[in-house]
Amino acid sequence: MARWLVTGAGGMLAHDLLPRVEQSGHQVTALGRADLDVTDPAACEAAVSGHDIVVNCAAYTAVDRAESDEAAAFAVNALGAANLARAATRHGASLVHLSTDYVVAGAGDEAYAVDAPVAPLSAYGRTKAAGEFAVRAECPQSWVVRTAWLYGAGGKNFPATMQRLAGERETLTVVADQIGQPTWTVDLADGIVRLVEAGAPFGIWHGTGSGQTSWHGLAQAVFEELGLDPARVQPIPSSEFPTPATRPGYSVLSHEMWAAAGLDPLPDWRDALHRAAPTVLSTS
Repeated sequence: MARWLVTGAGGMLAHDLLPRVEQSGHQVTALGRADLDVTDPAACEAAVSGHDIVVNCAAYTAVDRAESDEAAAFAVNALGAANLARAATRHGASLVHLSTDYVVAGAGDEAYAVDAPVAPLSAYGRTKAAGEFAVRAECPQSWVVRTAWLYGAGGKNFPATMQRLAGERETLTVVADQIGQPTWTVDLADGIVRLVEAGAPFGIWHGTGSGQTSWHGLAQAVFEELGLDPARVQPIPSSEFPTPATRPGYSVLSHEMWAAAGLDPLPDWRDALHRAAPTVLSTS
């Protein structure tokens, strides 16, 4: 039994991670934003003390807002990550740090390896890339877990938004030229626990659903889960849906680290959506 600390405990991932950790027989301390300011080094030192595993789910995730408020995003995503990493090292703890596919440029058409160069296109991506560098520099005993297109019952998410819009509009238009990997929080939570319990090698890991699709493809899959006509979801290019932050066009991440460690990667995204539907979508 290990003593776990989970920061960002009020977030969508922590909603499913906390019970998974407890079910595995570990002790867990859950600290939300009101309980721990990760930008405070002394507070991080006090919080980490007495724990064996730290999972940093705390993050500034407002991708578009970060374009005009990069300093605030940097404070949490980079400085906060550095504070927790430094504290983990001082107290002999290992750290799981959550990152994002937005650290890659997304200009190619092949899955990104864990050692591919980072080239973020947005302020959010830059702050998360800085957090990765800080964690790896300050805490050698760390797993940097990049995830993508995360959804779950514990927060606002794309599938639930598609369901709401399906009830409001006859047809929807959804971007079809951004390709990535939808990831269910339950599958990621399970992957994190498996990673830690297996004593997997420290370094960068890709914690994303297997396979790939576009936002348009994901929206159509949601409609299928709801028994609705997927043809109601019409494809558009990103140019017709401009946003303050530039998103990667192709941010599929490879899973070679899992196989190398003898572990199964996260399940296929389509299967995950089907399993998630009873809790993420209002299907009653």
